[in-house]
Amino acid sequence: MVSEVKAVSGRGIPVVGNDIDTDRIIPARFLRCVTFDGLGAEVFADDRKQMNGQHTFDRPQYQGATILVVNNNFGCGSSREHAPQALAKWGIQAIVGESFAEIFFGNCVAMGIPCVTAAPEAVKQLQTAIAAHPDVSLTVDLESLQVRYDTVSIPVALGEGARQMMLSGTWDACGQLVAQAEQVKATASRLPYVAWSKLAS
Repeated sequence: MVSEVKAVSGRGIPVVGNDIDTDRIIPARFLRCVTFDGLGAEVFADDRKQMNGQHTFDRPQYQGATILVVNNNFGCGSSREHAPQALAKWGIQAIVGESFAEIFFGNCVAMGIPCVTAAPEAVKQLQTAIAAHPDVSLTVDLESLQVRYDTVSIPVALGEGARQMMLSGTWDACGQLVAQAEQVKATASRLPYVAWSKLAS
């Protein structure tokens, strides 16, 4: 399937700090949007304002990065789907961290964004390497469960259920429906309430 996610490659962007919650990722005032379009520009809006252009999401060397590297309990707080959506709209395709809040992790899986975990010292090593060489190319490999850059390979973890969903493409619920359109129609044709609803209309 085209929805398979076996590896994500690209430059990295570090965001250092524990317990970064969804309100920091995308402040509540941006939740009034009808679609998720435009949220990427507002990701970490308040943090970026406080740091006066020095936040990593503002710094020129990290523009175009696709792999976010974070610390412990990333995405905690409220369950808003807007947080991973904002990151995705900015360009993030994979996240490496020490740990993730459960609902944030689930929202990312539902969007096809793998969130892999690594030991704290390995995450710090990765953040330091990216800060020293922002143009370094990273690969998050879900088949071998490794993050690679230069000659370095860091072991990472991802629950087997989520990993198989990524590798097989079954994380993509809409894609699954489209791929199985004929079976969906056949099942619908056998459901008495579907026929009844047609008569009622």
